[in-house]
Amino acid sequence: MARPKADAPAAEAIRALVDAEGRLALRVTPGARTEALEIAEGRLLAKVRAKPEDGKATAALLALVASALDIAPSRVTLLRGATSREKLLRVA
Repeated sequence: MARPKADAPAAEAIRALVDAEGRLALRVTPGARTEALEIAEGRLLAKVRAKPEDGKATAALLALVASALDIAPSRVTLLRGATSREKLLRVA
């Protein structure tokens, strides 16, 4: 059985959170039951199933954000927060 598609707000709503320099700040919850993106209090919150070990949760986060924005995963890179729940991404 295939995994259900992750819940996410509209791509335009996520792009509205990206600053003029292409940076997107967010908070991630690794090891979640489902994968989802949501906007709460003007901030992007992400939930990924991957555990926070060996960068698996970060890789899952980058893929999830790229999928929600309908862009290639290579266009989303981690700027800051490799070992933190608070992350800063660059969206090209």
